[in-house]
Amino acid sequence: MHVIDYMTKDVVSVEIPSNRDDILKILKRTGISGVPVLEKGKVVGVVTRKDLLRKSEETQVALLMSHNPIVIRADATIVEAATLMSKDNFRRLPVVDDDGKLVGLISVADIIASVAQLRIKDEIKDHCVSTTFALWEETPLPLVGRIMEISDVEAVPIMDDKGRVAGIISERDLIRSSHIEDSVEVSDFSNGTDDDEWTWESIRDMHVISYGVSKVKLPERPVKTAMVKNVITVPKNATVSECALLMKRSRLDQLPVVNGDKKLIAMLFDRDLIRVLCEEPGNNNL
Repeated sequence: MHVIDYMTKDVVSVEIPSNRDDILKILKRTGISGVPVLEKGKVVGVVTRKDLLRKSEETQVALLMSHNPIVIRADATIVEAATLMSKDNFRRLPVVDDDGKLVGLISVADIIASVAQLRIKDEIKDHCVSTTFALWEETPLPLVGRIMEISDVEAVPIMDDKGRVAGIISERDLIRSSHIEDSVEVSDFSNGTDDDEWTWESIRDMHVISYGVSKVKLPERPVKTAMVKNVITVPKNATVSECALLMKRSRLDQLPVVNGDKKLIAMLFDRDLIRVLCEEPGNNNL
């Protein structure tokens, strides 16, 4: 099982110089989590959903992107790709040729497809479940985005008034709900003189600068208006490959794990499943 067999060959990418607003449109339209940044065909960086949400006022791609990203060759094994992603918590790796030119991209979703084929019978409760927290469905979207940033999670379950899982909110949903807001801000660089404000000295020492600010903004509305409501859940005794197949077919990055009473006990993220490849005996030959 090699990267070339699972990678995406028709890769959406951007060139330097490029525009932040164009990248936001790409992520909204395609639902992908990030794009490689190229210069003369070679990979020089990656811009992700996290970059846009965390650096909401930055417009220059060169300052938004992660520089010198880790890349991989097409003849590398799936286990090598999964190991690199798990070690540094990446969701994608650009695939390059001998000259450093982009030839494809391997993502967590691509590796999930390989996990589904392996029919791994281990139950997810043994080593793949991430504990989590939930938010109330009336929580404002800007606050949800800030909580997810601080907690470094890609998705959070949303609860209703009765403590039931009402939906899931992910970074993908936040990006789809976001918009570009332009505003004017003012900075006062006056020297703070105690003179009366009408004196010539006060007027001379006043230095006020107005400048435009463009930022990625989340609307002030409840998270329930942006969350995914048709939630697919799994029991804690589901197997690794069963969950991988469910993620692949439903194009999901995560699955809520529930007990016999259908109550949330944890979240299973796709990045947890790909770690199984690094742990399974004999997988070095995959």
